[in-house]
Amino acid sequence: MTTVYLIRHSKPLKVNNDFNKDSLQLRNEKEVLSVEGEEIAQKHFAHDEFRDIDFVFSSNYVRAIATAKYLAAYNNTNINIVSEFGERKFGIQKWEELPKDFEQQQNEDEMFKMPLGESQREVRERMENALEQVLTTCEGKKVAIVSHATALSYLFKKWCEMNYSAECYFRGQPFFDGVWNYCETFQLTFDNQKNLVDIKNIRYSNNP
Repeated sequence: MTTVYLIRHSKPLKVNNDFNKDSLQLRNEKEVLSVEGEEIAQKHFAHDEFRDIDFVFSSNYVRAIATAKYLAAYNNTNINIVSEFGERKFGIQKWEELPKDFEQQQNEDEMFKMPLGESQREVRERMENALEQVLTTCEGKKVAIVSHATALSYLFKKWCEMNYSAECYFRGQPFFDGVWNYCETFQLTFDNQKNLVDIKNIRYSNNP
């Protein structure tokens, strides 16, 4: 059996980008954790659940790496950067370019996207491929992957059903209420054929 913890990054810092000439995508990738976000991650990963992690993976986004560093430090290991675990790409230069019902359209139509962005299916496929490589490389190990809420929710659709409230069900049993906290954590268990056999949502009282 291989245990994989899929984890959302901690709370990012809100900044004023009025004078920032970077693209929206680059700004998104460079977003750092707030002071509160650092504290949330540090407290969250201090729990015994996150001891004896063999491998730590993170998307290439700064807020994900900054979250993963606590896992790496507590387990005396390195962070492995995998860009395929990154957040969905909108493919726009300004938020005003998105249709008002963009989220609804993308949730209902897995092929819907902006011309230069990613569809739900594209995000899920790259997440699947990256996870497949992790399961091959880390068979029988305990693994943590720090990623992003939308990317993870699209990945869950590979195995799970979701209702209109974004509540998630695995084999008919509810495991997630659809409310994404910072450092939201899921424990997935895979058999030796890389089949998902169990999924649990792990929460602690200190998570906002």
